[in-house]
Amino acid sequence: MAVSDPIADFLNRIKNGQKARFDKVDIPASRMKASLSRILKEEGYIKNFKLIKDDKQGIIRVQIKYGEHREGAITGIKRVSRPGCRVYVGHDEIPRVMNGMGIGIVSTSKGIMTDRQARKEGIGGELLCSIW
Repeated sequence: MAVSDPIADFLNRIKNGQKARFDKVDIPASRMKASLSRILKEEGYIKNFKLIKDDKQGIIRVQIKYGEHREGAITGIKRVSRPGCRVYVGHDEIPRVMNGMGIGIVSTSKGIMTDRQARKEGIGGELLCSIW
């Protein structure tokens, strides 16, 4: 079945996998999802991810990270810019997620990066999602 919002599907699969206490979730691959996975790993929200080649588009296998008492590393995920309502921000308008405790993911002309990186480089873009 065709997905109208692949990024929301990616985020929901991770969120639902964490709620169901899965160790890993499989997600149809794309370059944007691979970039999102890389950022989530660098920021410590997932353990690891692996790109698996198949005959179609490939699969991203995400290993979900849990705390000591099996609580998820991700408390909340919010999709900000959607296909029906895109949200673009300048470098000085990028919101701080949970007062700096979370991250915002921004799609810029220099690639997908966190809100902190975008502010540091002084570039804005499309605010994809917020994770805390």
